[in-house]
Amino acid sequence: MEGYDIAQICMNGHVINKEIVEFPQHNQDFCDKCGEKTITKCEKCGADIRGEYHVPGVMAVGFNFPAPRFCYKCGNPYPWTERGLIAAKELTEEIDNLTQEEKEILKKSLDELTKDSPNTQVAALRFKKIMSKVGKSVGDSLKEILINIVSAAGKKALGI
Repeated sequence: MEGYDIAQICMNGHVINKEIVEFPQHNQDFCDKCGEKTITKCEKCGADIRGEYHVPGVMAVGFNFPAPRFCYKCGNPYPWTERGLIAAKELTEEIDNLTQEEKEILKKSLDELTKDSPNTQVAALRFKKIMSKVGKSVGDSLKEILINIVSAAGKKALGI
């Protein structure tokens, strides 16, 4: 079989099984890391979550399989992407030494950091600029939330 298998991922983004067709014995109804239910389909459009790509006669071992951030079919964020953004935005509201305008700029930047787009670099610059005002512990907390939902370009620009 050539093509994508189906991935099973929990609502918080922990990859349970990147090959549910090939290895169904690894499937779980709930995540063993956080207890959340697992899904194999986009909750918005019903498309399968793409898992490992199979090529006949080729075996890849030891590659990391990150949870995708957006559905390839409808473009909507998966639940773990939405939850990460909500948590990061809630933390933004708790930062006392930012103006409301800076908080809004930061929240918009968070959305852009999840995408690989021309605005990713701009968002990263704004993020760094605002983080320089808040201190290391808040910045580290935000980065910890973002690490699983930020795009590759965003990670590179932020140094995470």
